[in-house]
Amino acid sequence: MVQASPTPRRAQLTGSRIRERRLVMGLKQADLARQVAISPSYLNLIEHNRRRIGGKLLVSIARALAVEPAHLSEGADASLQDALQSSAAALPTSFGPAPETDRIDELAGRFPGWAGLIAAQQRRNAGLEALVEGLRDRLGHDPVLADAMHEVLSTVAAIRSTADILVREPDIDPAWRTRFHRNLHEEAERLSLRATALLGHFEAEEETGPRAASTPIETVEAMFEAADHHFPRIETMGAAAIPAVLGRAAGMDDPATRALAERWLRAYAADAARLPLAVIQPAAEASGHDPAALLHLGQGDVALVLRRLATLPRQTMTGEGAPPFGLAVCDAAGALIFRRRLTAFSIPRFGAGCPLWPLYRALSRPGQPEAALIEMPQGARFRAWAVSQPVAPAGFGAVPVMQAVMLVAPAPPGTAGDAIAAGPGCHLCPRRDCPARR
Repeated sequence: MVQASPTPRRAQLTGSRIRERRLVMGLKQADLARQVAISPSYLNLIEHNRRRIGGKLLVSIARALAVEPAHLSEGADASLQDALQSSAAALPTSFGPAPETDRIDELAGRFPGWAGLIAAQQRRNAGLEALVEGLRDRLGHDPVLADAMHEVLSTVAAIRSTADILVREPDIDPAWRTRFHRNLHEEAERLSLRATALLGHFEAEEETGPRAASTPIETVEAMFEAADHHFPRIETMGAAAIPAVLGRAAGMDDPATRALAERWLRAYAADAARLPLAVIQPAAEASGHDPAALLHLGQGDVALVLRRLATLPRQTMTGEGAPPFGLAVCDAAGALIFRRRLTAFSIPRFGAGCPLWPLYRALSRPGQPEAALIEMPQGARFRAWAVSQPVAPAGFGAVPVMQAVMLVAPAPPGTAGDAIAAGPGCHLCPRRDCPARR
C-alpha cells in the first residue's frame, strides 16, 4: 500500500510507466540513459519511483520512447480509466472482495492488455445496456408500435369474442353462424396484415443499421475527437466548409446525427468568425494560455474565449501548440450536451458530472466567471474556468436559454492552494463520504 505523500499517486507511477514502456520496446536501461544524456544509475532511480521527473527530461524520455509526455506523467487514457472505474462500480456487493480502485492506474500501466480487455468488456456491457434501454424506451414511446399493438389487441379481442359465441351457442341460426365464420376469417386476415406490417416496421430499421447502441451525440463526439476538436477548413472558410467536413465524417447518413453535427459545426464556425485563429492563437501563446488574460478578446463573451481555447491545435512533443484542454457544456438543467475529454479528468457521456464542479456553480450566477482548483480522487489537480450565459437573445419578458461552459487544464506541478475534492460524477466517483453525493 502506497504511503500518503503530497505527490499525487499518478505522478508517483511515472517511473513505473517509463520502465514498462522501455521493456515493451526492448530497450536496455543503459541505452535509454545514453539517449537522454543521464547515467544508468539515475535512470534506475527514476524507474523505481525514487526520483521525481518533469520538464525537459520527461520530454526527452518520452521522445525516446515514442510516446506523449502525458502518457508517462498522467498514465492511462481517461476512457480506459472510466471503463475500469465503471466496471468496479457495476459489480454487485455479493461479488466478493471489492476491487482496488486506488490502483487502477497501476493496473493499466503494468498490464495494458488485461486492462484493455476489461475496458472492452465494460464498453460491450454498456453498449448492450444502452441497447436494452433504447428498446425499452422504444416499446413505451414508439407511436407506430403503440398503434400497431392497439390494433393487434383489438383484433384478437374480436376474434376471441366471435369464437366464444360460436362455442357457447350450439343452436345458433345457420345464417348467423355463416356471418360469424366470415367475421372470423376477416379478423384473422386483418390480424395477419397487422402482424406482417409490424414485422416490416422493425426489419426496415435493421436494414439501415443498428442505431440503439450508437446515439447521434456519440457519433458527433467521435467526429470531433477524430479531428482533435480543430477543423482547419472551417477556420479558414467558415460555414461554407461544413458540407465537406460532414461528407468525410462517418455515420452522417442518419438525419438526426447529421443535423446535430451541423448544429455544433455551425456554432464552431460562428466562434471562429467572431474570434479568428489568427487573433486568439498568438495572444494565447503570449499569455501562457491563461484564460484570465484573454477575456478582453471576447468583448464581454467569456464563454467564447473558453470555447476557442478548447479548439486550438493541441500541443505536440516539440512543445508547439496549446496545452491539453478539456471542455464541458451543460444546459440549464445540468445535463451535459457537449464535451472534450481530458486525460485523468473524466467527463461523463450522459447525465450530469460532479455537483461540485464550477460548471454548475456558474449556473446560479449567470454572467459571473468562476475559477477553481480541482483535485480528482486519484490525486491529479486541474484548473477550471466556468461561466453561464444565455445562448439565444431573449426579448422583454422572454425566458433566456442558458448554457454553462467549463474549460479544464492540468494544474502545473507544485500548484498550491485549496482544491475542491471533486470527482467524475457520482456514478464513478469513489468518494463515498462526499456531502454532495447523489
